[in-house]
Amino acid sequence: MKHLDSPLVRRAVIKGAGLGLVARAMSAQNAVAETSQASEIWSSEYWAKKGDVPLWIYRKRSGAPKVGEPSRPVLFFVHGSSVSSRVFDLNVPGHGEYSVMNEFARHGFDCWTMDHENYGKSGRTSGNADIASGVEDLKAAAEIVTRETGRQKFHFLGESSGALRAGAYAMAAPERIDRLVFAAFTYKGEGSPTLTKRAEQLAYYRSHNMRKRDRDMIRSIATRDKPGTSDPAAVEALADAEMQFGDQVPTGTYLDMTANLPVVRPEKVLAPVLLVRGEYDGIATVADLEEFYNLLPNGDRQFVILPGTAHSVTLATNRQLFWHVTRAFLTMPTPIAT
Repeated sequence: MKHLDSPLVRRAVIKGAGLGLVARAMSAQNAVAETSQASEIWSSEYWAKKGDVPLWIYRKRSGAPKVGEPSRPVLFFVHGSSVSSRVFDLNVPGHGEYSVMNEFARHGFDCWTMDHENYGKSGRTSGNADIASGVEDLKAAAEIVTRETGRQKFHFLGESSGALRAGAYAMAAPERIDRLVFAAFTYKGEGSPTLTKRAEQLAYYRSHNMRKRDRDMIRSIATRDKPGTSDPAAVEALADAEMQFGDQVPTGTYLDMTANLPVVRPEKVLAPVLLVRGEYDGIATVADLEEFYNLLPNGDRQFVILPGTAHSVTLATNRQLFWHVTRAFLTMPTPIAT
């Protein structure tokens, strides 16, 4: 296995020190932050079609769009296996901001997300909504985003299997990608306690396109690796939001993650990449992610481990660390020397 290029890179990019390395983008950050912090968050819903399947799309930004104004950088959030896009726009009264869409809208980003096939408000089919299906969902959504914003290239942020969806889409449509953020990502899955346990149900995933997803299962997302790294109130709010869509979700991404890894080939991901791992995440080992990181062809890449954080960085008590490293990466100035 390869290692990071030097001890400095290995430890400065990884762990808490990585938070400082990505903070050099102040000029670009300031440019994005010129959007008025006082503007109200505006939102809208859209629909895309993937063949006959309706796909629900949601958008948030600071202030409503105005004719003739410059477009803003688009940040598209891609959800994972067990919950819908509600995870990116969570309201937890009395516990601070949990909507990462609100957070980035305030910093001048045009924020978008979607419910993939068989999730949330999107259409129900007999399919298992695997990673390949998710790529087709994103292709359909991209047409809507371009129509509404005029932008051809977007930033993508995926969490867990959402990162796999975003990565697979980046391989299929590199011309659409600006910068990529992979949170709770997994490459080959070697040594993963979560995937080892999940593989015990592999025969079920092969023979069933849907699986049970109850309130306790949603709670386990935030507790299975390191209890105490997420506020229980946030997890309950997510469960409240999700259970309105029923107690079943597709098996496709679970099947891909237990039987078909790797589904994202690093050498085919051409865009700049930020890998974000929670310190206690059981979905992928540091070694697994290092191997992926070392094979990325673009020298504009970073690997950060967030302290005191487990699998779900969007639900984490330390979620502000995730916001910080992501914002710094997405607002990196264009290099002068190449």
